[in-house]
Amino acid sequence: MKRCMAVVLLLVSTACSSGGGTNPSSVTSPPTPPLAPTVEIFSGTVAVGGSDSHTFVIALSNGQLTADLTAAGPPSTISMGLGIGTPANGVCTLLPNAFNVIPAGPTPQLSGNGVNAGTYCVTVYDAGNQVADVTYSVTVTHY
Repeated sequence: MKRCMAVVLLLVSTACSSGGGTNPSSVTSPPTPPLAPTVEIFSGTVAVGGSDSHTFVIALSNGQLTADLTAAGPPSTISMGLGIGTPANGVCTLLPNAFNVIPAGPTPQLSGNGVNAGTYCVTVYDAGNQVADVTYSVTVTHY
C-alpha cells in the first residue's frame, strides 16, 4: 500500500512541477458552428394573369438567400415567374435583378449574398403562358 501511495505521490508531484501549464494566449476556442438556415416552404395557386406572394423575415444581415420553385403545374413543365421583393400595402414589389422565368427544378433558381435583415416576399406569377390555374410550391432558405 505504501508503494502505491509513493507512486501516486510521485506522479502528482511530477505533473505539478512540470511547469507545463496552459498559456491563455495559446488556447483556441472551438470554431463557432455555422448558423442553421431557416427553410420556409410556401404553396398556392396562380390564376391566369395573376400572382401569389408570401412574406418572410430575415433576422440576420449579410446572410444568404435562395428561392427554389420546386413544383408547378399543370403542366409540370410550365415556366413560371419567380421573384423576391419587399412587401408594402399587400403588394410584393420585386427587387431589381431578383426575378426570373423558370420551370420548377431541384436547385435554387434565385440566390443572393449579403442580404440585409428585414421583411421580404417571394412571388410566383404567370409569365404569360398559362391557360389554366397553376399550383406551385416554392422553398425559401435564408440565414
